[in-house]
Amino acid sequence: MEENNKNLVDEEAKASVEIWRYLFGFADIAAAKCAIDLKIPEALENNPSSQPMTLTELSSATSASPSHFHRIMRFLVHQGVFKKVPTKDGLATGYTNTPLSRRMMITKSDGKSLAPLLLLETSPEMLAPWLKLSLVVSSPVNASVPPFDAVHGKELWSFAKDNPRHSELFNEAMACDARRVVPRIAGACHGLFDGVATVVDVGGGTGETMGILVKEFPWVKGINFDLPHVVEVAQAMESVENVGGDMFDSIPACDAVFIKWVLHDWGDEECIKILKNCKEVLPPKIGKVLIVESIVGEKKNTMIMKDKDDKLEYVRLALDMVMMVHTSTGKERTLKEWDFVIKEAGFARYEVRDIDDVQSVIIAYRS
Repeated sequence: MEENNKNLVDEEAKASVEIWRYLFGFADIAAAKCAIDLKIPEALENNPSSQPMTLTELSSATSASPSHFHRIMRFLVHQGVFKKVPTKDGLATGYTNTPLSRRMMITKSDGKSLAPLLLLETSPEMLAPWLKLSLVVSSPVNASVPPFDAVHGKELWSFAKDNPRHSELFNEAMACDARRVVPRIAGACHGLFDGVATVVDVGGGTGETMGILVKEFPWVKGINFDLPHVVEVAQAMESVENVGGDMFDSIPACDAVFIKWVLHDWGDEECIKILKNCKEVLPPKIGKVLIVESIVGEKKNTMIMKDKDDKLEYVRLALDMVMMVHTSTGKERTLKEWDFVIKEAGFARYEVRDIDDVQSVIIAYRS
């Protein structure tokens, strides 16, 4: 009884602190967006003296108002985004980057920055639907109209087609994640490209993924496949052909299909249709689909069990909320749910490869 009472007191004490995270948690992403907009990480990284910058120097370099700037920096230092340290002469206090702030550098293309993804998710178009999340779960009638559609009067893909600025924001967000995760995939799945002459990236956006893959596997011819209005602005690259089309109609013929962060946007019926279209164009022996998606609860599964605790499960579950807000039928799936759509699409077998990331690689074999 005494132990139970102690636990209850501890839970109450924790709750009295945690509740404030839910009240003011939006301040984290708002302040981070401010840092990205002002390019504070770049100013610190590119400081000619390579020394910590004082508040005056940093506000001048970012054209920020000193009266408000110190409050933003105070908050971001407290959150561990930036670090406050003495200057070289020890007479003043300066600021430096941290590994976290360097991941907010919009100009950095080292595969670590997620700034474009943060800018997408904090855009007014993507933020407004969150306030209507309760609508989608309140009744079966509302469930058929996702919050994004309720706010904007059209679904996400039509909105992006009609709004080039938002489409560009979306494509750059996907490209930044490709720069981060595709090299990991290439390392974990190197042997899967042996004997493969052509690879189609379904929903490939601006072609970032395909560009990385053809450099990693120079014998491969890549096809960057997406909607016509998307590939119109895709980059031209050697060994990569940009092809416009609709994955629900057909997929270009190839030896292997790469499909990353696409299937989670759709319900089971649509996923099965897309995967069937992929399977139809694959050759019998070497044909395969590399599905790059989250697997909810994946570290609990014996196929990809790890000894350490999985600290990224929160991200997968949060992504599932994103799907609920921004798409009509999209969701993050458990392995059992992936098993269902892959088998329903007619694939003979599949395996899962862990890349120690939010996403895993599911390889579905035609035969």
